[in-house]
Amino acid sequence: MNDNETKQRFVKWFRNAAPYINAFRDRTFVLLVGGETLSEAQFPALVHDIALLNSLGVRLVLVHGARPQIEQRLRADGAEIRYVDGLRVTDDTALACVKEAVGSVRVEIEALLSMGLANSPMAGARIRVASGNFVTARPLGVRKGTDFCHTGEVRRVDTQAINQQLAEGAIVLLSPLGYSPTGEVFNLSAEEVATTVAAELASDKLIMLVDGNGLLDGRGRLVHELTLDEARAFLAAETASMPPDIEHALRAAVQACTRGVRRAHLINRHIDGALLQELFTRDGVGTMVAGDPFEGIRRATIDDVGGILELIAPLEADGILVRRSREVLETEIGKFVVVERDDAIIACAGLYPCVSERLAELACLVVHPDYQGEARASTVLAYLEREARTQGIDRLFVLTTQAVHWFREQGFEPAELSSLPVERQALYNLQRNSKVLIKELATDVARTA
Repeated sequence: MNDNETKQRFVKWFRNAAPYINAFRDRTFVLLVGGETLSEAQFPALVHDIALLNSLGVRLVLVHGARPQIEQRLRADGAEIRYVDGLRVTDDTALACVKEAVGSVRVEIEALLSMGLANSPMAGARIRVASGNFVTARPLGVRKGTDFCHTGEVRRVDTQAINQQLAEGAIVLLSPLGYSPTGEVFNLSAEEVATTVAAELASDKLIMLVDGNGLLDGRGRLVHELTLDEARAFLAAETASMPPDIEHALRAAVQACTRGVRRAHLINRHIDGALLQELFTRDGVGTMVAGDPFEGIRRATIDDVGGILELIAPLEADGILVRRSREVLETEIGKFVVVERDDAIIACAGLYPCVSERLAELACLVVHPDYQGEARASTVLAYLEREARTQGIDRLFVLTTQAVHWFREQGFEPAELSSLPVERQALYNLQRNSKVLIKELATDVARTA
């Protein structure tokens, strides 16, 4: 590849990344980095990528683990390494090692984030790191006869203090330690800290670095995206074949999304630049679990015909929508989805695929006037785009007389009537003079935004 081709590829990538850069500005991401990652050669490069996210306006909370560092100190002291049900029993000797290891790791991360050498990715970064007693903990106590001593669990997160630091542009660095009102220190699970903090902050993303590519299907292929229900089903069916690291991360992802986190990502800690590839490319390089953005949306049934007719009648009367009879709607009801609230249909839309041409028409997208302005139309559109992709559809088209600007904002581009399937061209109403718009689903940024 010559120098000019290399430059062109860079320009193309940069332009393709622009929608993600805009989407992620002022969003809150929680990144979990295990202690294993901290001891590897590519960790400084990861820190550079974290600094880049900060410079792009992402609000970052970095949670680090320290398990291998703690165990190294325990072995050096000849102390017992004891786990019960996957949890460390932290006696007085172990707590001293935990404090030493965690303190050392935290200082190392702060030092790397403080770099500003010329001719390096950190040049001019001037990143401020904030760490402190943001997490209040309580002891696990005695469980099944085992006294876990100084091992604890998260009791409360000081979200106000964390948000204040994030608003000032700092990266918040959290260690797997918690403090009690009585002045005690507790050893916590970094995974629990990250999951709880992400939920309490209502974070847009929880990102976990794992020892592997992510979740694999039965044929060994990477699963790029799962809904929350699909992730739960995967755990119920495939736990036995999953590596423990992936299973724990997937459970944490499900827990976080159940508690309101929008997206949870599992990415391979061994891939240089995996964080940037996951966030700034369409398909990513890991597995994403999406919290259910489609709550309340469902397939329409014959019982919904009356509600849909009532919803679309005013728009039909004004000539905005093509009139649909009850008989036609009953015949086509399987192509519709609806949003229901308090037993009333408040939004609907139809998807009419032309599978042979990998094209589908989006039709009759309507939201009740009382519920407009709450992004419901965008949510219904995203739902049907996802449905279209599962059917092998690459493009959506829409015919509209009054909503051109809204569809343009959603990524649709003006097109000619000749771009549509021949049978759809034959049905075009010249008197309505509808505008034709098409969206290429291949350029959609919904995967990670």
